[in-house]
This record gives sequence, C-alpha cells and structure tokens, in this order.
Amino acid sequence: MAGEGSPGGNPKESRAESASDLRLYNTLKRVIPWRSLLFVCVIGAFLAARQPKLGFDLVLGGIFGILNMRLVMRANERLLSGRGAAGALVASGFVRISGVAAAAAAAAVLGPWWAMGVFFAGFFLPIALYALELNRRYKSATAQPPSP
Repeated sequence: MAGEGSPGGNPKESRAESASDLRLYNTLKRVIPWRSLLFVCVIGAFLAARQPKLGFDLVLGGIFGILNMRLVMRANERLLSGRGAAGALVASGFVRISGVAAAAAAAAVLGPWWAMGVFFAGFFLPIALYALELNRRYKSATAQPPSP
C-alpha cells in the first residue's frame, strides 16, 4: 500500500489525472524559466536605466532563481524515481542556500544595503510565477465540468 509521500501517489487519482498532472509539470518546467528570464530582463533593463547595479542584481537573482528551481526539480525527480538519496537532496540544498546567501550578501556589500532585496525579488520570481501559473491552471481545470 502506498503511503503518504511515497512514489505510489494518491490511490484515488486515475492514470489520466496523473498523466495530465505530469504533462502540466513538464510544460511549466519548460515555460516558466523563459518567462522568468524575460520578465527579469525587461524589469532589470528599466531598473538599470536608473541604477545599473540594481538592474544587474535583479537579473542575477533571477538567473540564480531559475537555476535553483531547475536543480530542486531535478533532485526531486531523481528522489521520486529511486535514483537519488534524501541525504544528497539535503546536502545540495545547503550548497545552494550558501551560494545564494553569498551572492545576496555581495549585492548588499557592493551596493546599497537594500540591493539584497532586489536580488531576492529576482531569486524568488521563478518559483512565484510557477506557483501562480499552477494555481491558475488547477482552478481552470476544476471549473470545467468533468468529461464523460
């Protein structure tokens, strides 16, 4: 019997629902990084026109955020498929957090102290866009009547 959190998934979910969720996951995994990069580049360009350092911090944070999102997704996929270890997932998380913290601290030291906030705005943008798009898609899917 598949328990909560096991690769067996929800026993009440049909194969069609699982396949649909997997297609949605793979679609968003491809689309969200590009959408995030476009967004941070456009906003970063406007910000750079006023303060170049802050525009750079936003774009750099966005790139780090995209890389982090992709690395977390890949590690979770490996863990679910049985090819990864939970310890490796935790260790890689510490390495990612350390790298992001160092980059954010550098942004604060080399510019105004609040540049760290601009960096983190870019960093969390990809995961925020992913969550918003996933929420929108699930709401539109539940609003439609089930097909016979």
